[in-house]
Amino acid sequence: MSATSAESSPQLARRLGVFDAVVLGLGSMLGAGVFAAFGPAAAAAGSGLLLALGLAAVVAYCNAMASAQLAACYPESGGTYVYANRRLGPVWGFLAGWGFVVGKTASCAAMALTLGAYAWPAHPVPIAVAAVVVLTGVNYLGVGRTARVTRVLVALTLLALAGVIAAGLGGGAADPAHLTTWFPHGFLGITQAAALLFFAFAGYARIATLGEEVREPARTIPRAIPLALGLVVVIYALVGLAALLAVGPRTLAGSTAPLAAAVRAGGLDGLAMLVRIGGAVASAGVLLSLMAGIGRTSLAMARDAELPTWLAAIHPRYQVPHRAELLLGTVVLVIVLIADLRGVIGFSSFAVLGYYALANASAFTLPGSQRHWLRPLTVLGFAGCLLLAATLPLPSVLVGTAVLLTGLGGRALTTLLRRRQQPHTSHSE
Repeated sequence: MSATSAESSPQLARRLGVFDAVVLGLGSMLGAGVFAAFGPAAAAAGSGLLLALGLAAVVAYCNAMASAQLAACYPESGGTYVYANRRLGPVWGFLAGWGFVVGKTASCAAMALTLGAYAWPAHPVPIAVAAVVVLTGVNYLGVGRTARVTRVLVALTLLALAGVIAAGLGGGAADPAHLTTWFPHGFLGITQAAALLFFAFAGYARIATLGEEVREPARTIPRAIPLALGLVVVIYALVGLAALLAVGPRTLAGSTAPLAAAVRAGGLDGLAMLVRIGGAVASAGVLLSLMAGIGRTSLAMARDAELPTWLAAIHPRYQVPHRAELLLGTVVLVIVLIADLRGVIGFSSFAVLGYYALANASAFTLPGSQRHWLRPLTVLGFAGCLLLAATLPLPSVLVGTAVLLTGLGGRALTTLLRRRQQPHTSHSE
């Protein structure tokens, strides 16, 4: 897309400051990892999930710095789709955007189902469907409302997690002897657990995908991304340590609600209901922020005709990509009705890690005048993404690869058809 066409396209309103951007990042990250991923992470790594958390945090930090540099240089909606397009070329840009859209659409369905499982375990699907409908409406009404609603959800989530930490450490069940079995499956178990926990960290890039809607993006984005990530790392570490001390990795691995199991083990088991409410609220916060980010990436791709151009429409009153938001809500509803939750999470993790690998590769190409951090950090982030993606369960790797290749094949076919039509159009004129 040329600079002229970019400038003439309808632009989104810049309404978000540092605080709102950090809140949106927290809303994206707090949820899946704390309330869902600790169980399977404990099954893969035992008490080594704390080490896996550290590994995931290092990779996420590298990616955050890459995203911050790129977002400061290219403060547009679209995130790594825009960055890879500008720095690596259109094919890599499409691959990044396609991976983000399909991977995060799957994440939306996973979060909706998680919300339903916490809110009404006996009938999660109706709750999930209702959540998708309501939050699609919230996003449709504009990013200002999205930020305000997310602020409330984050506050409630933090309250629930504070209850988990208090019950785990102060409920009388905490025992250092529970910190056993650090490497049940060796290094592979640590990397698999890190990939699962990375799924929870990935929301920091939601700030970058909202780059066209933050005030002073060159200053706001580089401050908001690492600040939000650092807060989440501290929270995750405290919650993970409290849960392990309370019940140990085996109990966490065997529970579908690991934090509730940790709370019930001690004398403050009355907080278990608070955890269930917190799980539902946190999932709603993640779902809301995910949908906002996907809509903006779809907008950027549609502007470049990498997706149908009618998705580039911006609502004249609410200043959101309303057609993209409505289509996304419809697709997520379909997935919710047919999805296998574990398969969806694995596929999403694979696609998201590929997306961030391309973010690191894009940041590596920035000239010295636009770089604020050393290139080895982007190399570490790129290698970390590939390592975690490769060690996911084989079905997730195969399905993820097939979906990404399908997208590339569709793009190649569309490009070929356009080239064949151009001479015919010129001759007829």
